[in-house]
Amino acid sequence: MKVEILKENLKNGLNIVEKIVGKNLSLPILDNVLINTEDNFLSLSSTDLETAIKLWILTKIIKKGKVVIPAKLLSSFISLLTNEKIILEEKKQGLYIECKSFKNQIQGFNPEDFPLIPEFKNLDYLDVDNKKFCQGLAQIVDVASFSQSRPEISGIYFIFSKNLIKIVATDSFRLAEKTIILEEPVKRDVSFILPQKPARELINILGEKEGKVKIYFSSNQTMFEFPMKEASHPQVQIISRLIEGEYPNYEEIIPKKFKTHIIVKRDEFLNQVKAASLFSGKINEVKIKINPQDKEIEILAQDPDIGESRSNIAAKIDGEAIEASFNHKFLIDGLLNIKSSEIIFDLSKEEGPCILKPVGDVSYIYVVMPIKSAQ
Repeated sequence: MKVEILKENLKNGLNIVEKIVGKNLSLPILDNVLINTEDNFLSLSSTDLETAIKLWILTKIIKKGKVVIPAKLLSSFISLLTNEKIILEEKKQGLYIECKSFKNQIQGFNPEDFPLIPEFKNLDYLDVDNKKFCQGLAQIVDVASFSQSRPEISGIYFIFSKNLIKIVATDSFRLAEKTIILEEPVKRDVSFILPQKPARELINILGEKEGKVKIYFSSNQTMFEFPMKEASHPQVQIISRLIEGEYPNYEEIIPKKFKTHIIVKRDEFLNQVKAASLFSGKINEVKIKINPQDKEIEILAQDPDIGESRSNIAAKIDGEAIEASFNHKFLIDGLLNIKSSEIIFDLSKEEGPCILKPVGDVSYIYVVMPIKSAQ
């Protein structure tokens, strides 16, 4: 293999594929990147056996071939080079790098030992607006939490039905659901559970890209593919194994009736909860008191070792007086994921599930369970 490539293009590609590379003591081959020539492209591939990333760079191919090289070492070295053309050449499983005053060699591994990256051919796929998809996923991804006993809730649940995608996550204390409307209906209903790590990498890698992302479906894996601008060829593919199991019937958790309905300014409410959180102590408890007569929400927190916080915020309130305690982290997370200037806060009962959602946007709901007050 011998190629000529711009330093910036190679560095950007390595920055993406090295995201899933870690120190793997049992399988050191996974610490590497597979560099391969395909037609007029240089491809970079990495995997941790759960997730794989493959990226293509349009470049000058002098001689075809492939090499497997430690990803972090190569990335660190390339970042130190000047912004010039680089010659990469494979010799006896090593990579020779030539750039202006640099001539270096990095020892590699046998490419035949590198795990196979799955290919998705002749499978159903769906084109989705990438920014809408990534923004919606970002509102959900942090809600999931690792669970050894219930692995299905460790991931993000996707439902593709008719002209909708629903993205759901829960950690059993809270739940978030985002609905994205599709331009064209799906050919068949599909659902799967994506692990949290590749979901985060999707946002990191594709989050700011304009265009359509292709989502491919298979029984135990899925692939997200984004195209190149300059050629009718994929730019990057993110492939992931799916979590086996049946996702809980989450819709049963979402309350349909409420005792108290509140509309409040999001930023004021968020700042007051953040202020109260400083006094919430080890149990993270913030108490919310709803006073319909005075049209006010009172936010309280106290800890004998720290002190006490009390604040009030005006709100539109319909319904009964109610008092409930929440883990401030869960409240803050929900409020941060809502972008509207006002939010709806619906409470069912003191220890029943409550809902946060944006005013004027029915596509996002955040369900949070109160905690039993320690006071």
